[in-house]
Amino acid sequence: MDQQTPELLEKLRQQFNATPYPVVDITEAPNENPAHLYLHNLATAYYLRYQRVVSPEGKLILDAGCGSGYKALSLAIANPGAKIIGVDLSETSIEKARERLAYHGFDNAEFYAMPLEDLPTLGLEFDYINNDEVLYLIPDPLAGLQAMQAVLKPEGIIRTNLHSKLQRSKFYRAQNLCKLLGLTDDNPRDTEIEMLTELMRSLKDDTNLKKNTWGKDFEERPKATLANHLLVGDKGFTIAEMFNLLAASGLELVSMTNTRSWNLLELFKTGEKLPDFLDEFLGKLSFAEQLQIFELIQPNHRLFDFWCGHAGKSHKFVPVEAWTESQWAAAQIYLHPQLQTPDFITEANRCASQLNPLEISRYLPTVPLSNLDSSVVATVILPLLESPHTLEELVARSQQLRPYDLQTLEPITPQAAKETMISTLTGLEYLGYVMLEQIK
Repeated sequence: MDQQTPELLEKLRQQFNATPYPVVDITEAPNENPAHLYLHNLATAYYLRYQRVVSPEGKLILDAGCGSGYKALSLAIANPGAKIIGVDLSETSIEKARERLAYHGFDNAEFYAMPLEDLPTLGLEFDYINNDEVLYLIPDPLAGLQAMQAVLKPEGIIRTNLHSKLQRSKFYRAQNLCKLLGLTDDNPRDTEIEMLTELMRSLKDDTNLKKNTWGKDFEERPKATLANHLLVGDKGFTIAEMFNLLAASGLELVSMTNTRSWNLLELFKTGEKLPDFLDEFLGKLSFAEQLQIFELIQPNHRLFDFWCGHAGKSHKFVPVEAWTESQWAAAQIYLHPQLQTPDFITEANRCASQLNPLEISRYLPTVPLSNLDSSVVATVILPLLESPHTLEELVARSQQLRPYDLQTLEPITPQAAKETMISTLTGLEYLGYVMLEQIK
């Protein structure tokens, strides 16, 4: 262990005892934040890794670095029936987490004050581990990953994240300055915040550091400097370093949690042909290489936020868009459980009965804007709200509701109805609204 490790851990403990994170009132809950709950629903990650739909009932979930408990609350709400365990270095944070879960009526949760590296001492194995905004702060991120890997069930999944070295470079310069000025010698508090604020106000507005790391947000919320300029132990990583950490800890990437925002082709002008050499080169890249190139061109992600699991434990499956008719015939189709809410059920029924489009992205914003035609709502969404269905059952419902082509007024053949339904479900699965599982 590095000689500075105990000192750094103590500074982190003191900092989060003084200001437990996140700073969210105990009465607040993420019930009206479907994107947040979708991210914390273990069904989302399990489906991406195994193309299988799992229930949270009886699952054991760890919030590793739970802070004041808001994410633990999110995990409890998104995964009804699961048991939540939270650990954190800060005793004050642990107390707030206990109070938060109790306030919202969750009694199936336990919290322990301990460093991440001591997880194996719990004697537990977890189905899902949430490790949010922690790994880049601890002295040895590899040891943290290895500790989580050691307590992860064979098919378990970890969600964690790292700060981007390129995107955060401006704040690392600010942190180095604060260190040189002695502002982080002890646990930074109000005095250090005031000193930093005075320094920034005294600098000319066009100085590089002030122009790139200061502004209205920090003037109005000075404690935000604790998460940026004065953040103790903050470290940045490249995509290549992220993959090296995973490999060294016996883990492998499942997916970035926000994969669509890492689409390399989206960085190029639309409607223009790529240079031949580039088109050929991009076609040969692995996903890891695509992420590295994206990072170099557009380092706009503060976090590398991702799911990972035990190396070599992933199940190979055929992507839905490549399924044969026999695979479709053997599939059970589910609505994502995060859409099973009273508000969504009411709106889906209203849109179907009044022939209005359904703004589904309002209830699950996997993409900025997504509207479903009322016919899709009636033939797909409503039956899936009641129970999972097979393709044959959905096609039969579709032919009952729409037996004729509205343009030609000719009867829609069973094969045409099946092809339309397959196309619809493929699109809905890609957007994360439905999940398809092979059952035969």
